[in-house]
Amino acid sequence: MRQRNNPVVRGLRITVYEVLEYLASEMTKAEILDDFPDLTREDLKACIAYAANCERQFMTAPLSAGNYSLMKTCH
Repeated sequence: MRQRNNPVVRGLRITVYEVLEYLASEMTKAEILDDFPDLTREDLKACIAYAANCERQFMTAPLSAGNYSLMKTCH
C-alpha cells in the first residue's frame, strides 16, 4: 500500500494533520504548546496557513487527471 505524503512541522515528528486535529478537537493553542514544547505559535499558524492554502488550491483547480497530483499534495 502506498503511503500518503504527511507533511511534518519543521522536520519534527508532529504532522500538520495532527496539529489541525488538535485544534479541531477544541484544544487551545496553549494546551497544544504545553503538550508539545518543541512547537511554537508560529508553527500553529503555519499549519493553519498550509490547510488554507490546500483548500484554496483544491477549490480553484478544475478537477482533471492533470490536477490529481495537486490533490494528493494537500489532502
